[in-house]
Order: sequence, then C-alpha cells, then structure tokens
Amino acid sequence: MTTRALPASTPASQGVEASGIHAFLDALETDPDIEPHSLMIMRHGRLVASGWWAPYTAERPQLLYSLSKSFTSTAAGFAVAEGLLRLDDPVISYFPELDADVTDPRSRAMLVRHVASMASGHEAETVERARALDPDELVRGFLRLPPEHDPGTVFAYNQPTTYTLARIVQRVSGQSLTDYLRPRLFDPIGIGEVAWLRDRAGRELGFSGLHATTDAIARLGQLYLSRGMWDGRQVLPESWVAEATRLHTANDQGPMGGADWRQGYGLQFWMSRHGYRGDGAYGQFCMVLPEHDVVIATTAATVEMQRMLDLVWTHLLPAFGPAPLPGREEADAALAERLAGLALSPAAGKAAPEEWSAVSFGSDGISAEVIADPDGHRLTLVEDGHRLELRLADSGWSVAEAPVPTAVSGGWTDADTLEVDVLFLETPHRLAVTCSLPDRTCTARWRTQPLHPRPLSAMGAPRRSV
Repeated sequence: MTTRALPASTPASQGVEASGIHAFLDALETDPDIEPHSLMIMRHGRLVASGWWAPYTAERPQLLYSLSKSFTSTAAGFAVAEGLLRLDDPVISYFPELDADVTDPRSRAMLVRHVASMASGHEAETVERARALDPDELVRGFLRLPPEHDPGTVFAYNQPTTYTLARIVQRVSGQSLTDYLRPRLFDPIGIGEVAWLRDRAGRELGFSGLHATTDAIARLGQLYLSRGMWDGRQVLPESWVAEATRLHTANDQGPMGGADWRQGYGLQFWMSRHGYRGDGAYGQFCMVLPEHDVVIATTAATVEMQRMLDLVWTHLLPAFGPAPLPGREEADAALAERLAGLALSPAAGKAAPEEWSAVSFGSDGISAEVIADPDGHRLTLVEDGHRLELRLADSGWSVAEAPVPTAVSGGWTDADTLEVDVLFLETPHRLAVTCSLPDRTCTARWRTQPLHPRPLSAMGAPRRSV
C-alpha cells in the first residue's frame, strides 16, 4: 500500500520552540553513551520535527525490542473489542491441552489481565527457567512455574507474560500478530511493511522482535494520544486506550532501575513521570504526553535509557508552549536544515598499507579476512562458518543492502592495526572489529549486546518468503 505522509507543520506554528529541540539534539550528540538514530516529534497531530542520523534513514525498519509489547497490547485490544478474548478469563482456559500439566493453584488463577499487566505473581523474570522446562512450548514452561505470590499482587517484568498474551491473540484469531494487525491497525493508520521475529515453532514473539520504522512508532503513539481516533475514524476502541494506559500494577523497581521505571505499569505500556510510553532496549521509545498533546518517537543505541528520558524532560518539555510563536521563521528553517543533515561520524582510519594485498586474522569468536583492492578493501567476517562480506571505503560509511543492511567505516589507525565499525542498520547494534597485523589476531566487540542471538548475516529484519 502507499503510505500517506503524516501532516507536517513548523514547530513555531504548533507552539514549539526550535531552541529546545536544538538543545535536545546538542545533549544527545555530546553524550558519549548515547548514539541517536532517529527522532520524530508530533504536536497537536502535526509532525514538527524529524531526522535520522545517517547512515540510518527514514524508510528503514528498526528492531524495536520491547516496544513490540505495545503493538501486542493493541492486538489484544482489538481481540477484546471483537469478543475473541476477555481480560478476566483464566489464562489456562485458552490452553485446554495444558490443563493436566498446570496444577499450581496460583498458575490456574492467573487471568489474562495479569499477564497483560506484568502481574503474574512471579517475583522476577522467568524466561530462562520457562525455556528450560519446555524449550518447545514457552507457555507450558511458564505456567508450570508456580508464582511466589497471588496473581495481581506484585510486579515483575517478565517476557513470558507478554508471549502468553500474544499466543492467546494468535490462537483466538487464527492468525499471526502481523496478519491480524494489518487490516485493523497497520493499514488504517498508514503503517507500511513490518516484520516480526519468530520462535523455534514459527510463532511471532510478541514480547520483542518487531521491526518497524520510526514513522510507525510515531503513528502508534498518535493513535493512542487521539484516544483511538485516526482521520475522524475510531480505529481502536477508546475504552482500550484508557484501559491500556492507566496504572494497573505498581512497582518499586523496573528493569532499568531509573525513576521512569518506578511509575507503574499499564497493559504493555509504562507509566512515566510525564505521560506514558512504550519502550524497547537501547533507546527505542514511543512517548505519549497527553498534557502537552505531544508524541515523541526515537530509535537509538544506548544502555543509558533513563538518561535519554531525562534529556527529553530537561530540554523538550520546556519547548512545548501553549500558543503559536510568531516571528520564528528563521529559527524553524535553521532547525529543519540541521535535522536534514544529521549524521553519525564514521570511524577514523587510513587506507590500507601498500605492501600487502590480503591477510587473515584469527579469533576464537569472529575472525576476519581483509583483501585490498583499488576501491578500498573488502572485509569478510567469519563466525561459526557463516561469512559476511563487507566493503570498506577509504573514507565515510560504505552502505550495503545484502545479505543484510550494513554500514561500514574505519581503516588503519597505525601500520599494524585495522579498526572497523559495522552498523547493522535494521538494529540498534554496532560491532567494533580490531585486527592486529603483527600477530594476525582479531577481536570483535558489540557496543550494545544483541538480545536475540543470530548469525551476523541475519542481523536484520526477517524477510518474508515470496
């Protein structure tokens, strides 16, 4: 389908000070622990600022990690509206084949609303224990783990709860999450192609693994901000928006430990010090601020997620004024120019030494082969027999689409050392590779550790088979 662009406006006409957005960009770009990839800001239903740090681009999907949960919540909302599931049904009632396996009374008392609100009664994450109990059926493994408390009484950020919710939606609809959401959510609000990682049984994960554009994040946030309305049509029931974004489960400690992870949890949405949000590991955010009529969508690579939110509260919130701002044309134009030119600095390095043409670097993990040619040199990374061939130009980022979208930069930092950064452009992840010429060794280090281990050649959005 052809996606219609979001309605756009200048910041000043929507009461937004360009200087506040500049200050936020300055803070992001000078923080050594935050690598920003994209930013979109909606005010009063208008896109007032958007930018992508090259080589990241607007049309490229990103791995959203746990921001996927908010899309799963939306699927559950449609299923509730259609009478396919009820929040106060026991979870076990949707899995009658597991009835004999699940004997613990707390597990049997667990309701759909409990798994939707991270209140299964477990004290901590259960995903590894559940997989150990049943590698092929995570729901069975999860329900066989007796909760330490009554369901609905304690909070624990717990992947199998969302996986179970997703399984229920897929079971009652007879479709994958993607196929179920396409005519109900994606098409009505203009979200283009998405892709979802699947488990070993071929089921979409639900709790993570969705790849979608920053634009898709912004559209989801705007739908919720508008109480389910889109272009004058009630796409998502207003009752679900209210239910999903209110406090269901109080919590003293979230997975990130910061203040914005201690404000409580809705139905696959976090409560924030300001508004509410969906979020995913390493800075994938959908922030909805009803008090300011604002949606902020970001993608990034950082472990300092609380710091990233703090920068939003410090720099962006004061920029949202109550009325249009006259005489700001030059400021808005300067901001638009800056946003159009955002870029990540390539890794430093010089061209290959002239005295060699090919060399291999050994490693216990990822090894490398480098071949010099007139256009720069080719770098091949080898991991468990999987080969990923990359082109390294003499300067800047070298972008390739196959076998997986990447951007490569770097070179020789001295006569003996080759340092290369590889961005996997459909993920938040950057691989730093260092090769030593004297001892022919290679080290490879992730700046942010992938949470879904895959071969390097598959570090991107899953492609649908034709």
